[in-house]
Amino acid sequence: MVFMYLLLIVAFIDMFSQLPIIAPFADSLGATPIVVGSVIGIYSFSNMLGNVLSGIWVDKFGSKRILTCSMILAGVLVFMYTYVTNPTQLLALRFFHGFAAGFIVPAAFAAIGRNDDLESSGKKMSHSGATIGIAAIIGPAMGAILSNRLGIDWLFYSVSIAMILVGFLSFVLIKPQLVMRKKSIKQDETGFAFMKIRDIQFAYLSIFLLLLMQGLLTYTLPLKVQELHLTQEMTGIYLSVFGVVAILFFLLPSNRIFDRFNSRKLMFFGLFIIALSVLGLGLSTSSNAVFLSMIIYGVGFAFLFPSTSKTIVEQTSLQNRGKAFGMYYACFSLGVISGSFLAGLLGTSATLIFTVGAALVLTSTVLMVINQRRKSYKT
Repeated sequence: MVFMYLLLIVAFIDMFSQLPIIAPFADSLGATPIVVGSVIGIYSFSNMLGNVLSGIWVDKFGSKRILTCSMILAGVLVFMYTYVTNPTQLLALRFFHGFAAGFIVPAAFAAIGRNDDLESSGKKMSHSGATIGIAAIIGPAMGAILSNRLGIDWLFYSVSIAMILVGFLSFVLIKPQLVMRKKSIKQDETGFAFMKIRDIQFAYLSIFLLLLMQGLLTYTLPLKVQELHLTQEMTGIYLSVFGVVAILFFLLPSNRIFDRFNSRKLMFFGLFIIALSVLGLGLSTSSNAVFLSMIIYGVGFAFLFPSTSKTIVEQTSLQNRGKAFGMYYACFSLGVISGSFLAGLLGTSATLIFTVGAALVLTSTVLMVINQRRKSYKT
């Protein structure tokens, strides 16, 4: 299990380490502003496609094969960045890199949740969430430091070697999954019937909203810092604050709540906290207020990620869990894309963007709660 967490850290560092350098790298190759935006966005788009296909193949071939092949392939593609000489090559490489990387995370989460130990699944998913938080803190710093001190090629070399190495180790260390092929297995256990389950629908919408706010936050927080006449370095500090809070929540005994309380209620509570924090960011008039809002945001993130992913484990079987996690991370990727798009559509007022974002999350949460109560009354 420890190796699976290490694999997730490496996989997310691959993505996060490129956040601070990919736009300047595209610009250095002569890319126009619209091409730079396409280079950033096409990764998430192809990653979403990979997520869906990964889930289908995991249920058919097992997690081990998908993880081994996708980690090695993604590592090779990262190495190919060192040979890129023009924006067209970079755009094509970003597409294939995102697609290959899209296979990794659904397969990893399917493997982590495949033993059906529901009594500790919440704790496992909180630990998995911690790996994302760790990568979110290490990745951007690693990307900036290595590219500034040793050159951007060394960043690609380091990430590529790490991914290929972990890929080969996964072939040795991950136990093969028993893939069910018996005809007696019902169609609703192997197809996409799980998408009709209300709690899974809530989980998909919740993770979409969380990542929608994450994309919105990435776009808008620098604008808020500028509005408050703070240095741009504060943007990185604020983002680190929420990451540290979430990691502590994931790793400390507080993670026991995910195995003691109903996942649906934890999802709704997490969304409410996210809405409150985003509204707080919009109304903040000082650095301390932004700092407090980011702490609250970290708590909301910590509630949402394990509760949504645990719902997938609880409501699926071994025969369709890969597809369920594939769709889950497709919502993950779609949320990031939509958040940045929404923020750009609303304009340059950080207060307006954050207020609209908070209203969207709060309205969606209220509608889900109403839907849940109506269903309860009918039954």
